[in-house]
Amino acid sequence: MHAREAPDDEEYDMKNLRWFTLGIIGGLIAAHLINKDPRGHELFEQVDARITEFTDRMSDAYRDQQSTLHAIASDVSASVANASSVQQTN
Repeated sequence: MHAREAPDDEEYDMKNLRWFTLGIIGGLIAAHLINKDPRGHELFEQVDARITEFTDRMSDAYRDQQSTLHAIASDVSASVANASSVQQTN
């Protein structure tokens, strides 16, 4: 039995890149054709609305978390300043 030779890394990478590129192009063509159909257009609008809703919720959660962390940082800064002033008076 002969052992199979390992594929050349560059050749393997180029083959994967070609498949990836063909997949992207195929997906874009399919999306364009689906979007031409009224039902497909409606589907894309629904998907877009859900994505927009998701990103809005994530943005709101991020801003809430940022506010919470900012408040905690402010409290810590105030505590350090207070501790420093108490220590200087002693």
